Amino acid sequence: MVFTIHRYIFRELLKVFTLATIALTLMFTLGSMLRPIQKYGVGPDQVIHLLGYFIPITLTMVLPMSALFAASMVYGRFAGDRELDACRASGISLMTLVYPGLCLAIIVSIATLILSFHVVPAFVQRAEKAIKANAKQTMFRNIQRKGYYAVPQSKYIIYADRALPDEDMLEGVVIIESKDAGIEKLSTAKAAKIVIESNKNYNEVRIAASQAYQIDNDNHVYIGKMSLTDQFPSLLADNIKFQKIEQIKEIIRDPMEYFPVYDLALRTRAQLAAEMLAQDISTAMNQPDDRYYELIGEDKTIFISAGKCTIVKGADWQVKLTAPIRLLEIDRVRQKLLYQYDSNNGTITLQDSTLESRLELVLDKPRWKDIDEGISGFAQRYVVKDLALPEVIARRIGRQDLLETLDAAPSMVDTPTGELKGLRGSLLHKIESTINEINAEMHSRLVLGVGCLTLILTGIALGVIFRGGHLLTAFGASSIPAGILIVCIMTGKELTKNRATSMESGIMVMWIGLAALSVATLVIYRKLLKT
Repeated sequence: MVFTIHRYIFRELLKVFTLATIALTLMFTLGSMLRPIQKYGVGPDQVIHLLGYFIPITLTMVLPMSALFAASMVYGRFAGDRELDACRASGISLMTLVYPGLCLAIIVSIATLILSFHVVPAFVQRAEKAIKANAKQTMFRNIQRKGYYAVPQSKYIIYADRALPDEDMLEGVVIIESKDAGIEKLSTAKAAKIVIESNKNYNEVRIAASQAYQIDNDNHVYIGKMSLTDQFPSLLADNIKFQKIEQIKEIIRDPMEYFPVYDLALRTRAQLAAEMLAQDISTAMNQPDDRYYELIGEDKTIFISAGKCTIVKGADWQVKLTAPIRLLEIDRVRQKLLYQYDSNNGTITLQDSTLESRLELVLDKPRWKDIDEGISGFAQRYVVKDLALPEVIARRIGRQDLLETLDAAPSMVDTPTGELKGLRGSLLHKIESTINEINAEMHSRLVLGVGCLTLILTGIALGVIFRGGHLLTAFGASSIPAGILIVCIMTGKELTKNRATSMESGIMVMWIGLAALSVATLVIYRKLLKT
């Protein structure tokens, strides 16, 4: 008889739970897909694939809600129809009747833990791969549809008159480089080849343009061939809560495996490289015999001397040269002096923050002299791109042990700037906050998974208590403890990110919330058993 009742209750629980799960999953999944569809221009053929990838994400939230709804509704109706009284009159205790709900709670708790720790990260990264595989098509689709494409979380916006996806080419190209919500630089080109590559922890876009002009606040100059490179994080998976256990272990072992840390480390490295370059050039200028500093390009070697060399504060990795500036341009193949330039102002800037970053040298209003022809004149601007970072600097801040190198960054230059100290401090804080976030995420998953047991048992008890009222009253009342637990989890996660509090205090808030809810559940059941 007891088995028959258990089977009856469990069947009703499963029926309501399944229907609620299907309805809520469809609602939340379609809602969560709107952002990537709108932001990244996902095509119709990808929507169906993404739908399957997003379902496990929503199930993590939906399963506890559906189980709580089913428990409060079924047990509330069971008590309201006097079936509970009949069973107790037959000698069946309330705790015996709770067994089917407890089984559902255990199943949901285990499913939530498996989803949050294993399934969701795997499916999010599959969704990421699906979008990455079509990154080129997404970009060209946006250009064909809207006329432009904003590279996600990057400083580049690409406009084009015509897109040729089969050739990876754009025609009539305008590339806007923005900074602080303003346009810092604008480049135009007759044609450009776009390459998007996906690496383990980040994506990279490379733009190779021909017949290019560069326009900024000061001048408009012809460059010819131009190459731009930028790295941007994963579109979906670049978040601790979407990392697999194995990846979390890798991040704890090496924080550079996490792109936000990696990106900040590269920006710190770029600032360090600029300051080391300014120091090396100043040292060369102070030599009594050879006052020239050598920079090597793809087809030319540059020797430059200046009256003074300083790092530009507030600018991205820029070195300022002041009068008198003399530049000698030498053909690398023939080892022959081609041109001489004299100017009063100039800059040397790292083109980006990647490990393969190149230098861009600019002279304002230089006087030039063609050595072969013996003629001279004035130019509005002289620009040399793709100069290699000097080997002595590149070797000191190379790929190996980059975090250890950056930890000692201020001691590697004589007078480190506030920007370098600030970036180094931000990097150390980012590493610390990432580790804290990992611990908070792991504990929040555990608290939510274990909390499903308590929440569903609470829903059963409140369903019985509110049996005389509307059926939804029990669900509404049982949602209050669920809300309190979620608030405790979110508060604990925020406390771990706050530098004014310790990580342990945030984790403690999560578990205290679960403990308080468990005590409240025991009190409710004790009251029920007495009545």
